[in-house]
Amino acid sequence: MKEDHDMSGDSIIVSCRQCGKKNRVPRARVHERAQCGACGSPLQKETDTGRPLTVTDISFEEEVVQSTLPVLVDCWAPWCGPCHVVAPHIDTLATEMHHQARFTKLNVDENPVTAQRFDIRSIPTMLIFNNGLLVDRIIGAVSKDEIRRRMAAVTN
Repeated sequence: MKEDHDMSGDSIIVSCRQCGKKNRVPRARVHERAQCGACGSPLQKETDTGRPLTVTDISFEEEVVQSTLPVLVDCWAPWCGPCHVVAPHIDTLATEMHHQARFTKLNVDENPVTAQRFDIRSIPTMLIFNNGLLVDRIIGAVSKDEIRRRMAAVTN
């Protein structure tokens, strides 16, 4: 779902993926299962399901920088063994924390512009964004508890 902000800041405008109608959703209720007022389709982001969202050079700005929630970006590559060690941690935390934060995955081989923009020199690297700003960087295969601890700094 695409979000725009209204002038008051008390709600966001959500475009329905099915019919395109714009719906006003109170900010305090943005993580509830809202439905489109026109067609009844769920107004739901992929990450509302508790699964990490794949981001690309093209979608990064909208899905990460413009997110109203803190975002963890898991920078990885299919050939990276340590990345496969971290992946289940990201999946679990995405499910556990889906009302507090967004979890995304960026394949650095397929998205070199974003990887270069954030100076990704080794993987896995996890970037943590809050209010559109990079606030933390985790390098290497770390435990789920360490990732959770670092995310708690921006979600509490």
